[in-house]
Amino acid sequence: MTDLLNDLLIRNARPYGDEAVDLLVQDGVVTGIGTGLTAPEGTEVFDAGGHVLLPGLVDLHVHLREPGGEESETIETGSHAAALGGFTAVFAMPNTDPVADTAVVVEHVRRRGEEVGLVDVHPVGAVTTGLKGEKLAELGTMAASAAQVRMFSDDGRCVNDPLIMRRALEYASALDVVIAQHAEDHRLTDGAQAHEGAIASRLGLAGWPATAEETVVARDCALAREAGAALHVCHVSSLHSIAVLRAAKAQGVRVSAEVTPHHLLLTDGRLTGYDPVNKVNPPLRTGADTQAMREALAEGVIDVVATDHAPHASQYKDTEWAAAKPGMLGLQTALSVVIHTMVEPGLLDWHGVARVMSERPAEIGNLPDQGRPIAVGEPATFALVDPDAQWTVRGPALASRAANTPYEGMRLPGAVVATVLRGRITARDGKVVA
Repeated sequence: MTDLLNDLLIRNARPYGDEAVDLLVQDGVVTGIGTGLTAPEGTEVFDAGGHVLLPGLVDLHVHLREPGGEESETIETGSHAAALGGFTAVFAMPNTDPVADTAVVVEHVRRRGEEVGLVDVHPVGAVTTGLKGEKLAELGTMAASAAQVRMFSDDGRCVNDPLIMRRALEYASALDVVIAQHAEDHRLTDGAQAHEGAIASRLGLAGWPATAEETVVARDCALAREAGAALHVCHVSSLHSIAVLRAAKAQGVRVSAEVTPHHLLLTDGRLTGYDPVNKVNPPLRTGADTQAMREALAEGVIDVVATDHAPHASQYKDTEWAAAKPGMLGLQTALSVVIHTMVEPGLLDWHGVARVMSERPAEIGNLPDQGRPIAVGEPATFALVDPDAQWTVRGPALASRAANTPYEGMRLPGAVVATVLRGRITARDGKVVA
């Protein structure tokens, strides 16, 4: 699918929750902002109903499963979920089959995203060949390919070898790309099933110590400082990691970090029923960790919210806890969870939501046409949000091929009314616009 740059007049929208205005969009670009705007004949008119207008959301961390895992998700179904969730760009992780560790695979992912055309799908290249942690993948070739890879990660696995990680960061510095680390010392998490603490002990589940994350974050910040490279820490979950990140940033280290919606809202208290829908890596942690994540996100020590959208077919989740694969859906619920955990308590305003879900992710991912201000001359790439809406989450009703949402039956605030990608409406009133 190719972008059709339609002319569009959006009436009565509130950019960043401010005063209502009209926006005129021509050839995919905002050409006018004001009240009582008129448009040439043939222009599509869309009444925003006084809802909040944000820059299109950007997700640095999704699993679209294609190629090789199409029973759980495809680039098409994941793109549907993304557009319905207000996203206009997503970064697809490389733990596919085959692994996205060559130009051929990353170009396939990029091409499929363009064919679907609902969101910009940016492939993340593997740091090491086959995600085995033994030899660097072809970072330079993937960066120079038609896919223009700008982020590399072995997500799902940590680059444990400090020498390999050091070399990856040195290459990243030369290529001006980002290394995104899944911070987990596997020697400390062998057989782990849940956050190491009182609840895991009571349930008889092997513990996943927070130190397995914190020690890798500290090591990699030191390596990034030495290499002068950009390091991104995936799905921060431990409150002690925050202190490491704060200190590294104060020293000028080029480190950014993400938190998932589920680590902003859910705790290990949900594990008492042994429901595998709550199994995720890193695991749900304590209420103290959750509160620390919220405060660090508001402060900016944690830069962005990223969903770690991880769909799994029922055969991988509807099983006993130990055999279940870790992961949760996130694309269609992310904004609502951020509204609930960050906006409603007053930790973020709508400008802050735009910062952590659009502007800063686009900056980290080096996307010059995403996360842009809502202003004349800028791309018409938006998420329109009804902040007063309430909706009940039902996994089977979500657009993903899988239904493994931890929010099943929850009533969440805020609803995406429409998503606009470069002037073209891609989702409206809960339906994808093909």
